[in-house]
Amino acid sequence: MDSTSATAATPGGEGQASQPTVVVCVGMAGSGKTTFMQRINAHLHAKKDPPYVINLDPAVSHSPFQSNIDIRDSVNYKKVMEEYNLGPNGGIMTSLNLFATKVDQVLGLLEKRAAPDPENPTRKPINHILVDTPGQIEVFVWSASGSILLDSLASSFPTVIAYIIDTPRTSSTSTFMSNMLYACSILYKTKLPMILVFNKTDAKDAAFAKEWMTDYDAFQTALNEDENQNAFGGQEGSGSGSGYMGSLLNSMSLMLEEFYSHLSVVSVSALHGTGIDDFFEAVQEKAAEFRRDYQPERDRRREEREENKRNQREKELDKMMKGMSMGGTTSSVGDIKAEDDAMAVLSSDEESDNEAVNDDENDREGLQARYEAAMQTQEDSVGADASFAKYLHTQRGQ
Repeated sequence: MDSTSATAATPGGEGQASQPTVVVCVGMAGSGKTTFMQRINAHLHAKKDPPYVINLDPAVSHSPFQSNIDIRDSVNYKKVMEEYNLGPNGGIMTSLNLFATKVDQVLGLLEKRAAPDPENPTRKPINHILVDTPGQIEVFVWSASGSILLDSLASSFPTVIAYIIDTPRTSSTSTFMSNMLYACSILYKTKLPMILVFNKTDAKDAAFAKEWMTDYDAFQTALNEDENQNAFGGQEGSGSGSGYMGSLLNSMSLMLEEFYSHLSVVSVSALHGTGIDDFFEAVQEKAAEFRRDYQPERDRRREEREENKRNQREKELDKMMKGMSMGGTTSSVGDIKAEDDAMAVLSSDEESDNEAVNDDENDREGLQARYEAAMQTQEDSVGADASFAKYLHTQRGQ
């Protein structure tokens, strides 16, 4: 399916269908995430619809694809580790924190690239933004910087999470359930539509995983087989295995049935390129779901946060004005007018005080002149130690 035409046909609000879709690829180390990024990037280039690529992995030594925005251009991962005396995960998290301070610049570049260029009408706006993340999922998904980056992207563009799964390593019920729990936690942490991408299907078909997600009995059968094969420990050949592990996996499979209904599942081989068209069809479906279901909820939460901020600012302003003894709450027009009147009275009082000071100074000058005249006519009666203060005292006594 041609992704360009699919984007143009996507239902949504007016002006929203032309927005590029952000695909954030997350996955455990070794799941083939970087190879998958290379494959979908090459696929879009082959469709004459080149994407805008962002690399958020500061620790990658070699990237098989070219990035338009690369965290390594802004942050030196090794120097961060040396300067802050950090380990690998701490270095990645600190690098993401430093890069998150430039998120406004990143959004500015993306919005500029997503809009038509009047100076270059032949340049087509982008339809996809691909984001590669570190293999340490918890460092990105559960960190403050990861949340800032995801929320910033989702506030401007339809955003979809692609969770890459290593299919051969998920063939046992325990590892399968671990991946599903991880995907569930990411879904409810990010609150963004998600696609489960079972990668490396050239090595093992993902049909078993799809069956386990849709058929509870099939998962129970596989769980019983793992218990009989002592996959969870216990006495070999007893057929009981670990009762605790079997019971836990059974309970989790029941709990995740609702979770499975909100996911799109695709099988791909990043090595051979099979299933990539199915993946982009799922991306378009999830982008439409984002506009229909997720965007209104995010807008509502944003309005609530803004309203809370405004109320908090008004409370702080009222508290400050009360502390300044301006007389009660200053939110009403009458109170503000009363304050203006009080200020006017204060101003008139200050003018009166200034006039009084001037009059007093004039009186002092006249008094000084009279004192000097008296000293000329009464030299015999006034001693040599007479002072201005003594004369004032004499005048007050008269």
